[in-house]
Amino acid sequence: MLTIHTADELRISWDADPLKDGAVAVEGDRVAGAGPLDVLLERFPGARVRRWPGVLGPALVHEGPLPEAPSPRERVHAVLKSGATAVLAEYADTPDLRAAASRNEVAVLPCTRETAIVDAGRADLAVFDADGACIATVCAGRLVHRRR
Repeated sequence: MLTIHTADELRISWDADPLKDGAVAVEGDRVAGAGPLDVLLERFPGARVRRWPGVLGPALVHEGPLPEAPSPRERVHAVLKSGATAVLAEYADTPDLRAAASRNEVAVLPCTRETAIVDAGRADLAVFDADGACIATVCAGRLVHRRR
């Protein structure tokens, strides 16, 4: 099913200028398109629409040690709650952490990288409020965190 995620502002990359009423169309685990909401609604009629307050952009890379938690699964979930969908291999350094990351489709990277929303790229998105708190995280097209 195709889902359009929209927010007050869209940033294709965190360095890019914001686009008011921007949106990202997600089909499966891939970005099907990004741009103004009205254009995507026309291009993908009947799509489910998720509206978020705040700024929608690419998910982050968690660049330090994974947060402490009772289990590897909870440590990975804490990363997802922060708006990140990738971790650095040097910090996912046990079989249990790598397995938890894999089960949740969290990318394990050899080094940090820039993040951006790219057509046909993996659908890793995050929404942040005005205070910088993560409202929602989409990892490989799945909504894996949402703040209530």
